[in-house]
Amino acid sequence: MPENLSTILESTALTTLTSGWGRTEGPLWHAEGYVTFVDLQGSRLLRWNPNGQVSVIREQTGEANGCTLDRQGRVLMCEGADHRRITRMEANGTVTTIAERWQGKRFHKPNDIVCRSDGSIFFTDPGLRLPEAQREMPFSGVFRIDPQGQIHLATDACEYPNGLAFSPDESILYVAISRLDERCFEEETRGEVCTHRRIRAFDVAPDGTLSNNRVFCDMSSAAPGVPDGLKVDTAGRVFCVGSGGIWVMAPSGSVIGVIPTPEVVRNLAFGGPDFRTLYLTPGGSLAQLQVHTPGIGARPA
Repeated sequence: MPENLSTILESTALTTLTSGWGRTEGPLWHAEGYVTFVDLQGSRLLRWNPNGQVSVIREQTGEANGCTLDRQGRVLMCEGADHRRITRMEANGTVTTIAERWQGKRFHKPNDIVCRSDGSIFFTDPGLRLPEAQREMPFSGVFRIDPQGQIHLATDACEYPNGLAFSPDESILYVAISRLDERCFEEETRGEVCTHRRIRAFDVAPDGTLSNNRVFCDMSSAAPGVPDGLKVDTAGRVFCVGSGGIWVMAPSGSVIGVIPTPEVVRNLAFGGPDFRTLYLTPGGSLAQLQVHTPGIGARPA
């Protein structure tokens, strides 16, 4: 019997946990029982506790975007403005830059990030949001930081790489592709269908190299929102922010359904004690949905 959203979700209704912030991004569940997320406009990292209290953990994050945890539970963050870098934050709040350049060239605007179980870190670096005169590399890239701290170009074959996530066995890397070029912004303004919204998939070798680039799912649409944050559940289903809401795809790439959202969502993350809560960042809020199948958390096993 074909799957549908009713077999995957407890409800399609979002529960707002906190609102009134700037553009929110980078939700991240922590084993201690709280969620961190970023306020892009305010350039700060926030913490939401289950009692509803929200506190500021860090100011001046350089328009922090996607976040994840490394194997030690430290926060890894994409900082798209100012230094245009990847940082690691220790438990005491100390911030260390772990990637800022590749072959001497500055990154564009690092966007989203994921950590593999061997400790290697993959992140996306689209160039289209940076003025052309400021771009030091002629391509948008997906980069890998190996366990020794060396930075490698994983692929330059993604048009506008955004969210990314591994399959449950880490043999596949999914990359959300938001758009192709400036013409896609113009199509959005006119309300026309953009045919460049998609998810790409790559085979991942044990050493972290990527191969077999292919389109996993075509997400062409005229609805508001583009392929953005991306996560996977333990059954291999892909949950991707997209036009009109959250797209849910089977491991084959077929679309199971789209969870409608009243505002454009930018990112999402599985969490909760049983990882059956999907945390979302729509508009200036942090919200949640409940799912039946546990998702894959940020901290690799």
